[in-house]
Amino acid sequence: MNGSSNERSPIPASTLPAWKRGINRAEICDRNFGEFVRAWRGTPAPRPRDGDPVLPGSALDARGFRELLESQLVSRHLDLMARVLRVQNKVFYTIGSSGHEGNAMVARLTRHTDPAFLHYRSGGFMAERFGKLPGMDPVMDSALSFAASAEDPASGGRHKVWGSRPLWVLPQTSTIASHLPKALGTAVAIEQARRIGHELPVPADSIAICSFGDASANHATAQTAFNAAAWTAYQKLPAPVLFVCEDNGIGISVKTPDGWIGTRFRAMPGLDYFAADGLDLAAGYGQVQAAVEHCRRTRRPTFLHLRTTRIMGHAGTDFEIEWRSIEELCAVEATDPLLRSAAIALESGLMTAGELLALYESTRQRCFAAAEEADRRPKLGSLAEVIAPLAPYTPDAVQAEARRAAPDEARVAAFGGEDKLPEKQAPRHLAIQINQALHELLAKYPESLLFGEDVAQKGGVYTVTKGLQKAFKGARVFNTLLDETMILGLAQGYANMGMLPLPEIQYLAYFHNACDQIRGEAASLQFFSNDQYRNPMVVRIAGLGYQRGFGGHFHNDNSITALRDIPGIVVGCPSRGDDAVAMLRALAALAKVDGRVAVFLEPIALYMAKDLYEPGDGQWLFPYPEQGSQAIALGEGRVYASGSEDGADDLVVFTYGNGVPMSLRAARRIEAAHGWKVRVVDLRWLVPLDAAFIVGQASSAKRILVVDEGRRSAGVGEGVVTAIIEGGFGARPFRRVVGADTYTPLAGAAFLVIPGEDDIVAAAAELAG
Repeated sequence: MNGSSNERSPIPASTLPAWKRGINRAEICDRNFGEFVRAWRGTPAPRPRDGDPVLPGSALDARGFRELLESQLVSRHLDLMARVLRVQNKVFYTIGSSGHEGNAMVARLTRHTDPAFLHYRSGGFMAERFGKLPGMDPVMDSALSFAASAEDPASGGRHKVWGSRPLWVLPQTSTIASHLPKALGTAVAIEQARRIGHELPVPADSIAICSFGDASANHATAQTAFNAAAWTAYQKLPAPVLFVCEDNGIGISVKTPDGWIGTRFRAMPGLDYFAADGLDLAAGYGQVQAAVEHCRRTRRPTFLHLRTTRIMGHAGTDFEIEWRSIEELCAVEATDPLLRSAAIALESGLMTAGELLALYESTRQRCFAAAEEADRRPKLGSLAEVIAPLAPYTPDAVQAEARRAAPDEARVAAFGGEDKLPEKQAPRHLAIQINQALHELLAKYPESLLFGEDVAQKGGVYTVTKGLQKAFKGARVFNTLLDETMILGLAQGYANMGMLPLPEIQYLAYFHNACDQIRGEAASLQFFSNDQYRNPMVVRIAGLGYQRGFGGHFHNDNSITALRDIPGIVVGCPSRGDDAVAMLRALAALAKVDGRVAVFLEPIALYMAKDLYEPGDGQWLFPYPEQGSQAIALGEGRVYASGSEDGADDLVVFTYGNGVPMSLRAARRIEAAHGWKVRVVDLRWLVPLDAAFIVGQASSAKRILVVDEGRRSAGVGEGVVTAIIEGGFGARPFRRVVGADTYTPLAGAAFLVIPGEDDIVAAAAELAG
């Protein structure tokens, strides 16, 4: 969050009590340290050797304490620097880690190869983890991030995030626990790799670390992750995730009830609870160590309740003095972990007051010098620079990968024999072709996994995944909890560990429950990590309208706006089986080559469609495309024309999904009624829309009709019309045939709100009028 570092109250000083005038919390907390050290009058113990306990009975030795103290001081002075330089527009982020510096213990006791998904108050953790690899500088790297410099090694200046590719800290922008599902997914993936013979990018005994605040623990997304973690433990499935709840007792301005976190999680079955004092390095170190060692040894979900506090406000714009009493603020400042660390340094004899103050001031100078230097470094200067990592696409490499054949032996085994290969079968319908394509992809990519609700033994609600578990066993094809958020969290975890996830969301309406796992997490990772981390996946979603006998809002959901609005993703929607095969090959290749997040939207009502014009004509059955055949490029549509495509320009119909066969039937009636030659354009790719392809098809059209089974507002049709207008052909007569802006009702009433064949014919008549 951006904001001024000046925490002075905006109320005129003359109206405030004397003790409130001119208060700046950052200055006071800074001054408190020096006053505390200079006022110390105790008798120090003999200076301990590096390997001796820093205090009697502590699990932390003197050398470790000294290094942790240095990490704490780096974190604190980065906070102070940010608040001072924000008013000079040299820093653009003031959420600080002050009071949370004890999380440096978690970093010290874990490895730099343990994937970490961090809370935004993780300055101490990052400073300490930087020390695990030579030649890395936490101060300069952090300063570049604070300054939004294009040289920021974490995000390239796109956001202030804690992240590092060499240190396995995956950048998070989350503030409300939406990173917990993918952290758990990563832990599950670490263990899944062994079961499928996949080589991990991290050691096999790694654990996933996930930190968050006490307020975020209440969020529904957090509860999803805790529940799924407990479920894995109940099922005796290893999931080595260390949930670190940094409990400072407050969420912005809302206080957490005393004892709430401990009471809530201490007794939760399946989560092994540990508590540690994050305000006292000497006391807390052994407690943190016990939690880390337990998680790594047992491979069980572990909950570390780390006591912290929040020194200074939530961010620079949080004027705490306006809503917290001076007595409360003073009490909070007295718990400052840096004051306790100073006391340990002095009591142990490890440092004198002079040495401690000198270290404090030299750290300050180092942080401010780095900030001034970072301010001089280049910033992102063009839109092209900003979006460069958002949606990488290397078409030639993707095409080559899509055409690459699955190994013959694996493919024959998957289909159950040479004579059962799909290209040797009669033309089939959409559901069968998707099923066959999934068999092929699982054979081609041994690191791929298919999972979701009911996809295993049952084969899915519509039997689209039938036989896959039998062919590839339960380690690669398996059921999940009925929780779309966790399904997509698992997908991200598998992707983080180098696998190719193929999750299924049972219905489009169910995706909306978990949309942020794609919008805020999976699709943003390449952007916010400057393409250092990727989330390759192909998410299959059954949806759209026109189901008969099984309808209503959840099973006939035609709202795809939530998908169209997500930056960086690709959405494909087939209308026929052979296209589905080629498009799945292309999307899997796109995920493998360019690390993209892809969605395959499957029209339920076309799963079993065999006929086009008349019952029994079999004109919607198609042969299976042989491997190595020309792959479909992103944006490439399919064109149906009466006679020559060049001459079918009396009416051009743009559509997709269910609209394709419907428009083809309507085209016959329109041609008979008006004598026109009609061209039907199947877009196939809905995100991003290929404007050049659309304009190319519109350029010769005498009339244009857009058939969009989605809703009138924010549907695909709006994008098509925009492309046509911006391409210079908006003056052509055109109409839209679209769904109504309403939820879909049950039974026959559903067909009153989504477009039908008669609506298309009527729109053509208006254009002829």
